[in-house]
Amino acid sequence: MPQPVHYIPVITTIFALIFSVMVFRRYQEKGKGTHLLWWSAGIFIYGVGTFTEGFVTLFGWGESIFRAWYISGALLGGMPLAQGTVYLLLRRKTANILTGFVVPYFVIASICIMMAPIDLSLVEPHRLSGSVIAEDWQWVRGFSPFINLYALIFLAGGAAYSAYRFKKSPKTYHRYVGNVFIAVGALLPGIGGSFTRYGYVEVLYVTELLGLSCIYLGYKYNIQHKVISRDEIELAEEIAQEQPVG
Repeated sequence: MPQPVHYIPVITTIFALIFSVMVFRRYQEKGKGTHLLWWSAGIFIYGVGTFTEGFVTLFGWGESIFRAWYISGALLGGMPLAQGTVYLLLRRKTANILTGFVVPYFVIASICIMMAPIDLSLVEPHRLSGSVIAEDWQWVRGFSPFINLYALIFLAGGAAYSAYRFKKSPKTYHRYVGNVFIAVGALLPGIGGSFTRYGYVEVLYVTELLGLSCIYLGYKYNIQHKVISRDEIELAEEIAQEQPVG
């Protein structure tokens, strides 16, 4: 029977859809920003993955929903979010070259997953696991580590690099904090995903929600936190010094 932890993906899905729309609206307001489109798509796909998890909890396992889960979660994972960071930090030409590599790789991997036979004797009614793929097709699970590594390098690594840069100035310190949140948020689902290989899919459900929450906090902190100028800091210090003590 499903446990309370199995319902966490339902919350994550709703959260992801709202967050995706927020980022897309920001793209519309700015009228530019390829990275925002990738981020919006990435968060939406993140929600598709958690939707399949919630669906299985509520209605039970199905072959189509399993394949959708594996493609949107294990294969795509954080790749679209990472690609948004690629377009933000790298030259457009370099970003396009990387897109031309990872997209065909994903398509080929997805086709293999769609073709992989399922060992129905390993299916659990309310849990998802890649272990149900037939033993002689387990090699298809080897596609996901590369994409996960790609996401780790460019999403978590890109956020960590940005945090390092923004930490140097008081005017951009808020972006340092925001990017730290994003880097942590990018790491958590990957940690949870590693547990699924050993049958602990519940860990993934928790880290998905925590990871998306951290990314959301980082995003909001970056775009809404007020940048305080040096003149404002000096004025505040002068006012504080003039206040009577006691």
